[in-house]
Amino acid sequence: MTQVYKFGGASIASPGRMRALLPIIRSAQDPLVIVVSAYGKTTNALEEIVWTVIKNDRQAAMAYAQKIEQAHWDYAREVLSPEAFALCEPALNGFFTELHWAMDDIEGRSLDFVYDQVVGIGELLSTTIFAAFLNDSGLPVVWQDARDIIRTDDCYRDARVDELITGQQIKEKIAPLIKAGKIVVTQGFIGSTDYNATTTLGREGSDYSGALLAAMLPAGSLSIWKDVEGLMNADPRQFKNVQKIPEITFHEVIEMAFYGAQVIHPKTIKPLHNAGIPLKVKCFLKPEVPGTLIHQAEAEIPYPPLIVLKEEQTLLQITSRDFSFINEGNLSRLYQVFNSHQLKINMIQNAAISVVVVVNNIPNRISPLIETLEKDYKVLRNDHQQLLTVRHYNDGLLNQLTKDKKIILTQKTRQTIQMVLE
Repeated sequence: MTQVYKFGGASIASPGRMRALLPIIRSAQDPLVIVVSAYGKTTNALEEIVWTVIKNDRQAAMAYAQKIEQAHWDYAREVLSPEAFALCEPALNGFFTELHWAMDDIEGRSLDFVYDQVVGIGELLSTTIFAAFLNDSGLPVVWQDARDIIRTDDCYRDARVDELITGQQIKEKIAPLIKAGKIVVTQGFIGSTDYNATTTLGREGSDYSGALLAAMLPAGSLSIWKDVEGLMNADPRQFKNVQKIPEITFHEVIEMAFYGAQVIHPKTIKPLHNAGIPLKVKCFLKPEVPGTLIHQAEAEIPYPPLIVLKEEQTLLQITSRDFSFINEGNLSRLYQVFNSHQLKINMIQNAAISVVVVVNNIPNRISPLIETLEKDYKVLRNDHQQLLTVRHYNDGLLNQLTKDKKIILTQKTRQTIQMVLE
């Protein structure tokens, strides 16, 4: 059964890294669809073009573009034979031309529209080189423009996918190639409106692209190849002695993501869960390591404590000025205010006439939020807090994690505890 592999920017950050993927692809036992991100820091460099173009700094934008073009030419020359490079050159030139068109076409355009037209070029460049490399290595590869498959609305930078049309196009354009024995290489992160404007799919967009392809083909599994050996029970940059999680359910991963863990985004999980397709997190540096299997397990899985620590949190105590109860109507209005200021509530606890919320400390959003709230409420603010969340907690671990910390607020259920620490 078809497998979908997703390779992120780190996996192709250099020609050496790209070459190291060849044994992984050769060893696949089933037909492959490969989803690839922009390599290295290309997306960051393309973002710099967007900011300078919007500021009408044409000279700086051109300088960034020239660096990006030269980097891709150098990469292609190093990884490809002269014959393969000659075949690849027209396609790369075409995308460089598309980049310059996007830089020129800003009159009357929104920032988000310009962003998607420029930044989406990164995936097109990287996959063109990758497909040429695999063909050069003797593999039967077909390059596929994801913009001809992933149909979206025009909500630029966070486009919503039209799953009906996308599913039809996957079956019409990808499935026949697989049946013919081809390896399909396509882009993550990007799609297209029905009038052919490039869109991007937002946070973790490449993983989401892979999930859509896997669910709609359907595939046997989706494998996301990272530079880590699998999912960990805590962020190793924050905690010592973390443990790898060999197996975890879709539900548990979504819970971890909701509380702020940098794991798999819920929008990636949803199509896989609905189609019953497992997700594997594998290490491209150590492909022999089993990694982590994410699926809907029938039996209960024993987990170590799953720990999420969010730094730089702001605690707001919001009290009604006229002593109105914080009831359903009041809470509904408050949620609308937070949503309008693009602030996600990470924790909430309410009393009779007050409510306490914890949000990420984003100064340019919190100050206008408080200004809005203070029309009807008294607002007290505590910055520089930590929000600790532990699923499958135990008292010994909690004592260890909160040692020398002042606990400001606690919220506990059977499986999850959240604490605001100072």
